[in-house]
Amino acid sequence: MEAHLRDLRYFTAVAEELSFTKAATERLYISQPALSKQIRQLENLLRVTLFNRDHQRVTLTAAGEALLPRAKQLLGLWDETWRQVAEAAAAKEATLTVGFQTRPGRGLMPRVTAELARLLPGWRLLFRQIAWRDSTAGLARGEVDVAVAWLPVPDSGDLAWRVVASEDRWVALPRDHRLAALAEVPFAELADEPFIALPASAGALRRFWLAVDERETPPRIATEAETAEETFEAVASGLGVVLLAAGNAAIYERDDLVFRPVTGLTPAELAVVWRADDDRRAIKVFVEAFFQCLCAGKP
Repeated sequence: MEAHLRDLRYFTAVAEELSFTKAATERLYISQPALSKQIRQLENLLRVTLFNRDHQRVTLTAAGEALLPRAKQLLGLWDETWRQVAEAAAAKEATLTVGFQTRPGRGLMPRVTAELARLLPGWRLLFRQIAWRDSTAGLARGEVDVAVAWLPVPDSGDLAWRVVASEDRWVALPRDHRLAALAEVPFAELADEPFIALPASAGALRRFWLAVDERETPPRIATEAETAEETFEAVASGLGVVLLAAGNAAIYERDDLVFRPVTGLTPAELAVVWRADDDRRAIKVFVEAFFQCLCAGKP
């Protein structure tokens, strides 16, 4: 049995943060127990103890100190190898894969596709929906080349982004909900409502769409949903309510839901996101084309 790159990434995150909790929630977006389990498996595989653990702090053992620079070297080599392979494949196929979690809508994709065809003849766009549990919208695992995503994304230095739009937050309610008759809903009226939440692995993105920073008490979680479609099905079933960007209200409009603007919340930001070390011209062209097309479509 051999160690996987994932095990080395987990080990490196804990070694750099010297905190299982911080590494799990701010770097890896997994649960702390799951991270501890993976580290124990790596220690068992290597037959060493990598961390000294007590109630107050985490430190590296001698074995951990020896492994850390080598783990970083291996991960760096793999990331560079993957980048070169991906770049070679994309150059040959002339394809950019775009990740998204909510449908971009707003008439954007036909305009962006046409603009990319004008600026990069022979290139094409592929679109891939990514589940909410991946707050990088497919970038971290190499599923996509670029993503259209709602902020925040992990601020680990691995990703770069450009904000392309700012939209007020609205709420989706079952049509017979007590607040459905209001023209706009004060957030204080929603504070005690059960919410449909993103998976815990979505980290800061989950917190944003639960408006955790604008609450005085923790949110009530009715259930979790993996995709926007699952989310709105749960709302329509009466399980809870959910916040969404204003522009998505029209995209996901349906007979059994109502959408209302919410007062008392900061706006949501839509961004084009890419890997910080991906300096391909095609990425730069897509980012600029998306921005220009979005601006051109505004009234």
